[in-house]
Amino acid sequence: MRIGKKSYLYREIDEVRFGRNRRDGPAMENRERVMEAMKWNAIDGRVYQASYETRHHMEHCIKALCNADVTARFKIGRDVSLPKSYVRSARNPLRDLGGKPVSERHILAFYAGNMHGYLRKIFLEYWNNKDADMKISGPMPPGVASKMNYIEHMKSNKYCICLKGYEVNSPRVVDSIFYECVPVIISDNSVPPFFEVLDWEAFSVIVAEKDIPDLKKILAAITDEKYRELQNGVKKVQRHFLWHVKPQKYDLFHMILHSIWYNRVFQIKPR
Repeated sequence: MRIGKKSYLYREIDEVRFGRNRRDGPAMENRERVMEAMKWNAIDGRVYQASYETRHHMEHCIKALCNADVTARFKIGRDVSLPKSYVRSARNPLRDLGGKPVSERHILAFYAGNMHGYLRKIFLEYWNNKDADMKISGPMPPGVASKMNYIEHMKSNKYCICLKGYEVNSPRVVDSIFYECVPVIISDNSVPPFFEVLDWEAFSVIVAEKDIPDLKKILAAITDEKYRELQNGVKKVQRHFLWHVKPQKYDLFHMILHSIWYNRVFQIKPR
């Protein structure tokens, strides 16, 4: 959300653009072949980028990256921005899904995390335990109890701060949506996942890095009515960021395939 700009949730997301016509049948039906062709190499939850030797070849391919940084060779209109997400349980990936209703979310904002990258240090210098309305801290202690406390904060706060670390994207974005907390994205040069069809300003707050000192002022200026719209938007898009044991229509699996198909179709030049 950027205050003063009218936003809408979906950009023509319908059966045709989701691969229900004959042009893109193979992209949606032959899932195994498509996924194999993408040749992902997952290391520590990240998508391993091509080596130096193959970089010049990759410049002519659609790259599907979690680190969708426009200053690091990510090309809008060709490459695909993937969401970073954790599968909480292979048998039950939707465990703990959802959060408290708006009426029970009394704390303005929440953040806790490790000191990855330059921005988090700057952020904590301004906000670490500085304001009762902003539950901001560094890393939480290890252990199951601490993890459950972290989840409870995301379930019960209005806004969840999603700072970039070493890379521009953060799994906190998907975590926020999972727990129905409005994500506040602070990461310049980052391209949000599925921006081809989702209007991120309808369910998130995007803050420039230079505006970190004014963060509380920015969030406090959002009216209750606007906050309810944002939180309702989070609930509407939530299904697009969920993993299932068996893929379901419009879930995260299909959204990734759709983004690849979408970018490929719009690179085809008419003869």
